[in-house]
Amino acid sequence: MSRTDGRIERGNRTRQLVLRRTVDIASVEGLEALSVGRLALELDLSKSGVFALFGSKQELQLATVREAGRIFTERVVLPALATLPGVGRLWQLCDLWLEYSRGRVFPGGCFFYEVIAEFDARSGAVHDAVLQSQRDWTAHVEGTIEEARAAGELLPDTDAGQLAFELVALMETANMISVLHNEEEISYGRARAGIRARLRAAAVDPALVPGS
Repeated sequence: MSRTDGRIERGNRTRQLVLRRTVDIASVEGLEALSVGRLALELDLSKSGVFALFGSKQELQLATVREAGRIFTERVVLPALATLPGVGRLWQLCDLWLEYSRGRVFPGGCFFYEVIAEFDARSGAVHDAVLQSQRDWTAHVEGTIEEARAAGELLPDTDAGQLAFELVALMETANMISVLHNEEEISYGRARAGIRARLRAAAVDPALVPGS
C-alpha cells in the first residue's frame, strides 16, 4: 500500500511540475504551444511519463486552464473576500487583479486574456472551458457589485452588468498595453484612476472608495 501511495505522490508532484510550466508557456505562446515532447525536454522527464499523466493534448490544455484558474482564485478572488462586502471589497478585487497582471503571476500577463484571444472563435472542449472561466469571472465581479449595492454603498439604480463590463474592460486594457509595451506603471496607474473614478460615480458616498 505504501509503495502505491508513493507512486501516487510522485505522480502528483510531477503533474504539478508540468502544470506550473504549462501555464507559463500558455500565457505567452498560447495553449497550442503545449506539447508532450517540449515539456519532457524542458523538465527532463520522459515523454511517456508526461503523456501518461494527461493522455492527450486536449486534456493537457484543459488541465492547464484548470490550474490557471486555481492560481487566479488563490491570488485574486480569495484575498478579496477578506474585505467586508461593499465598495471596499469591489475595489480590492480590481486592485488585486491589476497586481496579478502587473506582478506577472504568469509571464505573459493575464493567462485568460491570452487564451481567450486564441480560442474565442473556435469550438470544442477547450473553447468551452475558456468560455466558462470568463463567465465565472464576470459573474463574480457582478456579484461583488450586487453585494455592494445590497450593503447600501452603491446607488440603488446601479446596473451591475454594465459596471462589471466597464471595470473588466479597464483591467484588461491595462494588461494588454502593459504586455505590448513592456511597461508596468502607466497603464496600471491609468486603470486604477479609471476604476476609482467609476466607483466614485456609482458610490452613495465617494469617500467609500479607497484612495479617494
